[in-house]
Amino acid sequence: MSLAEIEQAQRAVRLTRARFETTLAETQDRLRPANLAGEAWDGVKEKSANLAGDAVDQVKQRPGMVSLALGAIALFLARRPLKRAAGKLISGGGDEAGSEEEAAALDTQPASKRTRRSK
Repeated sequence: MSLAEIEQAQRAVRLTRARFETTLAETQDRLRPANLAGEAWDGVKEKSANLAGDAVDQVKQRPGMVSLALGAIALFLARRPLKRAAGKLISGGGDEAGSEEEAAALDTQPASKRTRRSK
């Protein structure tokens, strides 16, 4: 090998090493936890914005179906109070008269004899 070839090979090694170090620095920067979290957060924001836009489009196309679905969810969430109200209606208007009689009886009893009703 001649001196010129050796110098050319050494120059190529320095250039290759410089490119490798640059690539390594960029990779380390991208793999920092803060950068990874930022990229993930940006992805989540973008995806949620797309989903919200799609949901709005679907609601605009089918408002009746959305209303029906929301009504079903509301009935599901309110099932216990509705069941109690229906039971009171079926049993003859509830215990309103009975509760007035109990209140009057409690007013005439001393406080030591009053008992709490269990639910």
